[in-house]
Amino acid sequence: MKKYKNHIAEIIARAAGIGAEKIEPFIEIPPSEEMGDLAFPCFTLARHLRKSPQTIAQELLNKITPQDPIERIEADGAYLNFSLRHASLIADVISEVSEFSDDYGKRDTGKGKTVVVEYSSPNIAKPFGIGHLRSTVIGAALKRIFLHLGYDVVSINHLGDWGTQFGKLLYAYKRWGDESRLQADPVEHLYDLYVKIHQEEEKNKDIADASRAEFRKLEDGDSESLKLWKSFSDLSKREFAQIYRMLGVEFDSDDGESFYIDKIPETEKILRDSGLLSESREATIVDLEKFDMPPMLIRKSDDTTLYATRDLAAAIYRKRKYDFHKMIYVVGVAQSLYFRQLSRFSNLWDFPGPPTVIMWVSDGSSWATR
Repeated sequence: MKKYKNHIAEIIARAAGIGAEKIEPFIEIPPSEEMGDLAFPCFTLARHLRKSPQTIAQELLNKITPQDPIERIEADGAYLNFSLRHASLIADVISEVSEFSDDYGKRDTGKGKTVVVEYSSPNIAKPFGIGHLRSTVIGAALKRIFLHLGYDVVSINHLGDWGTQFGKLLYAYKRWGDESRLQADPVEHLYDLYVKIHQEEEKNKDIADASRAEFRKLEDGDSESLKLWKSFSDLSKREFAQIYRMLGVEFDSDDGESFYIDKIPETEKILRDSGLLSESREATIVDLEKFDMPPMLIRKSDDTTLYATRDLAAAIYRKRKYDFHKMIYVVGVAQSLYFRQLSRFSNLWDFPGPPTVIMWVSDGSSWATR
């Protein structure tokens, strides 16, 4: 694209009577395809030509005749939009790919900077779903792109290996589990148990209380509960590893939610010292009412933690360990509300360490930034 920017800068410079070096740095890619492939904001010429940007855009349009590789030029307010002949663009791209091979598009843009990319992140004891496959593919592609741009990349598989669902699973396995089925097909057997306990909860409301008690025991470090939970985790990881081998995907870290449990007290202290925590119906929350959003739960009324609690502990840990320039979460659209909350929360929170950028990708289309 630099070649085309050079060409456009030269023809604008001739029409405006100014050096091309003062034009090219301001040529940009428009926000939508309908506006063309490249655009020049005429604000930068207003002082030099002593005219309004809108007038300058129109006058330049009248002076410039489209010629290959430019197909069309349009004035849109203060912008001069350029549409390229796609046949010429495609031919040039193919030629460059052929010439540079694996080095095509390689840059040192990210030299000295670290990007953390969290993707895939399936849930222990549940099947590897299409959403996790999509996240895996998008995340692996982003990792390769950032590496090609010269960044140091840390890829993380943040496994869903903690939470109230494990209280349900522990209760279900103790009542209906089968060791031989667990060893033969662990994910299927555990998922069947998870479905069964939900069905049983409809018949007996006491089961929900019993499941919460099981998770409370797990968070309190009960040895029997931890041993059983670890077996579920190890067997599930074995199944997931087969999928990653088929996909040719590797991670630098597979620390799941459980890894951050012992880091939660400090995380809560940081949040409390920042004045962000409050109590609501015996639960600990971050109030997001000013953003017209539901609160972010940090601890439930039974004193157990949530995904957000562990996620914030993970963010602090990663910032300290990797000193990342950017952290990117590749998630499904179902998590949009949570990440919108996280985005708003970041406006309230003085994130520990130097200024940073946290982004999220929802099915490859939606972004929130800090």
